[in-house]
Amino acid sequence: MGAEKTDATAYQKGEFSDVSDRDAESIRGPQPHTLQRKLKNRHIAMISIGGVIGTGLFVGTANSLAWGGPVGLLLGYMVMGSIVYCVMVTLGEMVAFLPIPGGHIKLAERFVDPAFSFAMGWNYWYNWTIVSPAELSAAALLMNFWNNTVNDSVWVIMCLVVVVTINMLGAGAYGEAEFIFASIKVVTITGLIILGIIIDLGGGPNHDRLGFRYWKNPGPFVQYNGIQGSKGRFLGWWAVMTQAAFSFIGTEIVAIAAGEAKNPRRTLPKAIRRVYIRILLFYIGGTFVIGLLVPSNNTSLQLKSGTAKSPFVIAIEAAGIKSLPSIINACLLTSAWSASSSDLYTSSRAIYGLAASGNAPKIFLRTTRQGLPYVAVIFCASFSLLAFMAVSQGAGKVFDWLSNMTSVAGLMTWFGISVTYLRFYKGMKVQGIDRKTLPYWTNLQPYAAWYGVISTLTICIFSGWSVFLKGNWNTATFVTNYILLIAWPILYVGARFYYRTGPVAAEDMDFKSDLAQIEADTYDEPPPQNKMEAFWRWLM
Repeated sequence: MGAEKTDATAYQKGEFSDVSDRDAESIRGPQPHTLQRKLKNRHIAMISIGGVIGTGLFVGTANSLAWGGPVGLLLGYMVMGSIVYCVMVTLGEMVAFLPIPGGHIKLAERFVDPAFSFAMGWNYWYNWTIVSPAELSAAALLMNFWNNTVNDSVWVIMCLVVVVTINMLGAGAYGEAEFIFASIKVVTITGLIILGIIIDLGGGPNHDRLGFRYWKNPGPFVQYNGIQGSKGRFLGWWAVMTQAAFSFIGTEIVAIAAGEAKNPRRTLPKAIRRVYIRILLFYIGGTFVIGLLVPSNNTSLQLKSGTAKSPFVIAIEAAGIKSLPSIINACLLTSAWSASSSDLYTSSRAIYGLAASGNAPKIFLRTTRQGLPYVAVIFCASFSLLAFMAVSQGAGKVFDWLSNMTSVAGLMTWFGISVTYLRFYKGMKVQGIDRKTLPYWTNLQPYAAWYGVISTLTICIFSGWSVFLKGNWNTATFVTNYILLIAWPILYVGARFYYRTGPVAAEDMDFKSDLAQIEADTYDEPPPQNKMEAFWRWLM
């Protein structure tokens, strides 16, 4: 037992120095073909808390409220929030131990098999490559709030230039921009929740005390598609789930950012531990207030005619506040910019991780002296041009299509993370490594990982159920909901034949490589000099 403990401590401290050839390229310092650790603690903190709060919460909740009603909306986000929390503590344990470029894509190669890493990596790259034009489409929707006579392509170009410029300036610039954008989003959503409570209690110009009025009329649930009884209410709640997934997708971005984070063993556990704040305050609090302020039968909730309004904006207008809707809409626009910037960053690092694993052309490993994977960034940015579909098809419809596809892709990523952890957990147990010696661990395992596996797969399978209702068939909706679910096993089986390798045995799993360099990158931060500095360090 004592020997096992000694081994576990050695694993944690990085005393094993036999770094494998496969991963050596990922961990060396600033050389050609490597990323550099430029993301500071405050960057990681804001990326994890607010970096991917975007149009899913601010705009997408409009459809969810119309589908599920206030209670259906709240319950949908609560259930999805529980799934996200379990996935994040699952991911956090692995990535705090091994904060390597490629994140969970590289971890899947180590602990499951190369074919699983291949399927998971390309699914993840697709997810973030497609969600970026979805955010750009949403930006066009938000711009139409002020002027719907201008062609959507103008707004798409404007947003795209900002996003690409930020990413071409490197990880440090991305971190600073994200810190500013995410701060605006956090202040905005916190302010909206407080303002929403004030309006609900009758503090608006019209002094109309709403209370729980809309929970009574039109009611707590919506009878989905006119289906009566508990069946219709259940379907209304279930319709919220896929959209809720779209709102939460991106919580795992800290895993991809880990390869460029300074002092990752210190910053990542802190970021993971604060995930619950984002879930409870921003998502659960936000959807609860939305359900109080806007009736589910409000016609402005539906995305139509190329325009859409945030439920918050609808409520502020109804309360008689004149100038604030434009200010809020401007904040929501920066949110779409920020989320799209995060999308491009993540997709470029995902394909970099794929190339590092040998699952994508090596050209994507090319970096500048400053560690910018410029080929990957330019390649992924080119797919943002899909947002121009909004010009001919109507931005609202395109946003629906793309968000459906990214919801399923994101859920499959969470499925892959959970499966990877179960293998990681098994390997730790077989090799006698005490999980309590890891930088971050939780006693919810392995139950949290199993919950993640089962729940994500179930939601994916039933994500497109609405097309099977009588008279409700829609080919576009069916394809966008199920194409990725079908593609995953095809990618996996094809890669198994290509690599001709089986799953990694628990006793052969590599828990040693990279630890020496990771430990070298870890340091104790100097103590705060004053109370203000201590407060800032606690906050960030």
